[in-house]
Amino acid sequence: MEPVSENPFVPPGAPRPAPTPDSGSHEPGRPPLGPPPVGYVSPTGYAPSAPPPSAQPATAGPHVQGPFGTAPAHPQHQGSERPGQAPLDGWGRPVPDQRQAPARGLGAGWMVLVLVVALIGGALGGWGAQTIATGTQPEAASTPLPTGTEAARDLGDLDGTAQIAAQVLPSVVAIEVRGDQGAGTGSGFVLRADGYILTNNHVVSAGAGAGTRIEVIFSDGSQSTAEIVGRTAEYDLAVLRVDRDGLTPLPLADSDQVVVGDPVVAIGAPLGLQGTVTTGIVSALNRPVSAGSMDETAFINAIQTDAAINPGNSGGPLVDARGEVVGINSAIAQPPGVPGAAPGSIGLGFAIPSNQARRTAEQLIETGSATYPVIGVLLDSRHTGEGVRVATEGQPGQDPLTPGGPADLAGIEPGDIILAIDGRPVTQADELIVAIRAKAPGDSAVLTVRSGQEEREVRVVLDEVEAG
Repeated sequence: MEPVSENPFVPPGAPRPAPTPDSGSHEPGRPPLGPPPVGYVSPTGYAPSAPPPSAQPATAGPHVQGPFGTAPAHPQHQGSERPGQAPLDGWGRPVPDQRQAPARGLGAGWMVLVLVVALIGGALGGWGAQTIATGTQPEAASTPLPTGTEAARDLGDLDGTAQIAAQVLPSVVAIEVRGDQGAGTGSGFVLRADGYILTNNHVVSAGAGAGTRIEVIFSDGSQSTAEIVGRTAEYDLAVLRVDRDGLTPLPLADSDQVVVGDPVVAIGAPLGLQGTVTTGIVSALNRPVSAGSMDETAFINAIQTDAAINPGNSGGPLVDARGEVVGINSAIAQPPGVPGAAPGSIGLGFAIPSNQARRTAEQLIETGSATYPVIGVLLDSRHTGEGVRVATEGQPGQDPLTPGGPADLAGIEPGDIILAIDGRPVTQADELIVAIRAKAPGDSAVLTVRSGQEEREVRVVLDEVEAG
């Protein structure tokens, strides 16, 4: 907050300095005339100061100062009083003979008094006019203003986002991780009533080492220590478990039924603000997103949303209009050209589809690890032309094509260009990888392949590889 300059006027109730002594005589019992008392503040907050007598507006002809301004002087004030009658002042009252005293106008102190009286009088006049116009009595000013219904609201009275939030919030948790390798926070939600919780791998990866403590904070403020059941960097998912029963799980919707434009609600703990609710729509589907570090890169066939997602939302649910989970909030876009800048929501958030999350979570709960599908090829990341090219050279311990793998069995050769998968064009290696990993091992895929000048379609059955 910027510093505020001191008020040159003393606040009401503060000690006031004594008024300047009057330079002339005054009537007995009347306060000495002088400058206005310090500390006067008008009802508008503006603190006026009375101008000196010389600053009063000059008007033609003799005038006197009265309680409501300047008025023409009465003839008797100009020496025309009747014999034996004492002269009258500007207030119409007899005054002592001042022929020996210097002439002066009304003191500045009285100017302040006149102003106060005028303001109060104006306020009373307006009040009186309102009373006459409305026909009400003064007591009507204390009549209470109308209020809304005092009936308590329950879940059945809510609609739209409020009802979804009330339904989902009890099942959403905040997660705090502290370990030797670092600390982090994120979100998650109840997957099963017996204590299983789903979140992102990158939320708990800081706590993968010994001595790590993971705390789960529920919507009612209670906390429980959690253990990692299983996690996979390839899909950026992790399952935790707390020693609790009777939790309320969130149902996982069929993400294949999601369409662009569907309304969605994101719930989580962005920047540690637990229970934050934001709304938006599904902006796009099948966005190829690669996130994470070079050691742990996740390839996500993501749902894009414009619901505000910020750091700390990771692992929280993206739910549809029925309150069912369609995605797990995992990543946000960062404006290009600002590496290292603290990312925040720019309306480009990405969630792992619920169908992928369901399949992976079931594997993690059952075996502690997950698998992902492959076609058994190395891809040339230096290729910049159309499609994605199969590498012509292998790497240590790996051939361009896995002998006996899906691509090898389908007749694909090193140097072939893969143009599309299931009719969906691919132009980058990540797009092909994401499209493959969106399937399950054992599923089939149709690849459009170019060998030299010849194009053909081949069907491959995806192989299974255990995630590291």
